[in-house]
Amino acid sequence: MIGPPPGTRVYLACGVTDMRSGMDRLSALVQQSLGANPFDGAVYLFRGRKG
Repeated sequence: MIGPPPGTRVYLACGVTDMRSGMDRLSALVQQSLGANPFDGAVYLFRGRKG
């Protein structure tokens, strides 16, 4: 299995996310809720209602 490089940060969004949102909306959620740059190399995981 191929995994992320060592030192990669992985963030899991708590709660339910509307998975119909596009990349623009999800990156805005990262910026607003975490105050982080969504393009900094970290991995952000979102969960839908059925997940």
